[in-house]
Amino acid sequence: MKVALVTGGTGGIGRALCRELAQDGFAVVVHYNSDATQADGLVQELNARGAEAFAVTGDVASETEVEAMFAEIIRRFSRIDVVVNNAGITRDALVLRMKLADWQRVIDVNLTGAFLVSRAAAKAMIKQRSGKIINIASVVGLCGNAGQANYASSKAGLVGLTKSLAKELASRGVTCNAVAPGFIETSMTAVLPEDVRNELLKSIPLRRSGTPEDVAAAVGFLAGPKADYITGQVLSVDGGMNI
Repeated sequence: MKVALVTGGTGGIGRALCRELAQDGFAVVVHYNSDATQADGLVQELNARGAEAFAVTGDVASETEVEAMFAEIIRRFSRIDVVVNNAGITRDALVLRMKLADWQRVIDVNLTGAFLVSRAAAKAMIKQRSGKIINIASVVGLCGNAGQANYASSKAGLVGLTKSLAKELASRGVTCNAVAPGFIETSMTAVLPEDVRNELLKSIPLRRSGTPEDVAAAVGFLAGPKADYITGQVLSVDGGMNI
C-alpha cells in the first residue's frame, strides 16, 4: 500500500485532500499542529470508509518535530510515497504596519515548513527511488496581494522550492509539483465581507469561487500514475483568476 502525508490535514482544503487520497487507495497520514479532536475525527471517518489512516502532530517549522514525525511514519509503514505540503497560516497587514514577528512566522510555517518536510521526505524517497512531493502554493504567490506581503512571499517561495526540488530529485525518480489555488470556499474565506467577495468574484473569469474538492482533484491527479512524467510544474486551480 502506498502512503501519503498531508500537512495541515484538518483544515478545509486539508480534509478534502485527505479524503481524495484515501479514496485513491493511499494510506493517509493526517498531520495537525494543535487540533487533535479534528484530526482524530477525520481519521475515524477515513477508517470507516475502509481506508488506513492515522494522525501525527508537530510544528512543521521545527526541524526536530518534523524529523520525529517522519520517524514515526517510516516506523509504521517503512515508506512514504506522496507528501502534500498544505500547512499554512496567514497574518495579514499592510507592509508599513506588519510586525516582523508576523512576517517571520508566516515564512517559517508556509515556506520553511515545506522545506523541512520535503527534505525529510526526500531522504526516504531517494532510497525508494520513487515518490511525489506536491506543494500547495497560491494564486497570490503568482500575482501578489495587498495586505499579504508575507503570505504572498511564502507562496512565491514555494514555487521556487518546487522547481528546485524537481531538478534535484528527478534523477532519483522523485517528482515535485505545485498546485496554486485561487479563491476557494473555506472557513478562512467565509468571513470575508460581502463587498470583498463580490470584487474577488469579478476577477474570476468563471465567475464563481472554487471548492476544496477542486483543489483535491488536482492533487489527486498529480499524486497518481497519470502524472508520472510531470515535474516542476505549477497547476493553477483558480477559475482563470491569474490569466
